[in-house]
Amino acid sequence: MLTERQLLILQIIIDDFIDSAQPVGSRAISKKEEIDFSSATIRNVMADLEDMGFLEKTHSSSGRVPSEKGYRYYVDHLISPQRTDNRTKLIHNIIQDGMFELEQVVQKSAEILSDITNYTSIILGPEIFETKLKQLQIVTLSSQTAVVILVTDTGHVEHRSFTIPEKMSASDLEKMVNILNERLRGVPILKLPEKLNTEVLDLMNKYISDFEKSFSYLKEVFFRENPVKLYFGGKSNILMQPEFKDIEKVRSFYTMIEKEEEIANLLKDTTNGITVTIGHENKVDAIKDFSLITAAYRLNDEHMGTIALLGPTRMEYKRVITLLNSLSNEMSDALYKWYKNSE
Repeated sequence: MLTERQLLILQIIIDDFIDSAQPVGSRAISKKEEIDFSSATIRNVMADLEDMGFLEKTHSSSGRVPSEKGYRYYVDHLISPQRTDNRTKLIHNIIQDGMFELEQVVQKSAEILSDITNYTSIILGPEIFETKLKQLQIVTLSSQTAVVILVTDTGHVEHRSFTIPEKMSASDLEKMVNILNERLRGVPILKLPEKLNTEVLDLMNKYISDFEKSFSYLKEVFFRENPVKLYFGGKSNILMQPEFKDIEKVRSFYTMIEKEEEIANLLKDTTNGITVTIGHENKVDAIKDFSLITAAYRLNDEHMGTIALLGPTRMEYKRVITLLNSLSNEMSDALYKWYKNSE
């Protein structure tokens, strides 16, 4: 257990380093209003904290910086929730307004979150498999090709290429769209192939000539694996952090964020509350010098997606945790209203 004096010094050093990104020395600590003991005592306490692994000494200065262990103790024991930043009202208003599709709300939330914090925000969208088809359209590009536009009840829009069967006329194509919308509207995305294989196929064979031979073309659209949906804000914010002047760190970071499946798997681990992973606690090598803070948003008791902020280990933990907690609650409320309205 740390003494009250050790706790106070540790908190001051971490708070100062988060603000300045500069090592903190005993002289700076002695000037704090809450400090009423000598510089010699402060130096002894700092040395003890270093011996215990909570602080590290830099080569360029006599000051100390927090270690990953120090940050972990700080997050677990020394911070308390702050008042939500007034700028989060922008997110609240966008969500409550109801003027945007859910997909637009999620993207806008990611952008605002990154602007507020100056970190990189990532939001894992509601699982596509949990959503239902709202509408389907087919836009012909040529006599052989078309684009199928799938719109879900969460506002997700997806475009998929489609090869038009040789013998299919424009009127048959129109009949096909009508049948698909009539029979597939409201069906969960996961169950579309099953529905297509049964009653939809029977209707197509009944009303569209020689359709069974063309069925393989339609399967290209509905039997394709659905991609992960990630929304980013502030990808370039990492360049503004003094910790990341090393071009190799930056290159590694940008290579990682191109691997969306890997990021999605990382974010899916968050199912309850706020999760903070610091430095080498992260499973992905490319973010061993980062802190990742995530919060789940839910529909009733079901995990629907994850909000994340990625930044240096010198992150404003108090503020970020408060922001993510607030946003996850707002997005959970928005999802609930969206699904109630679509029923």
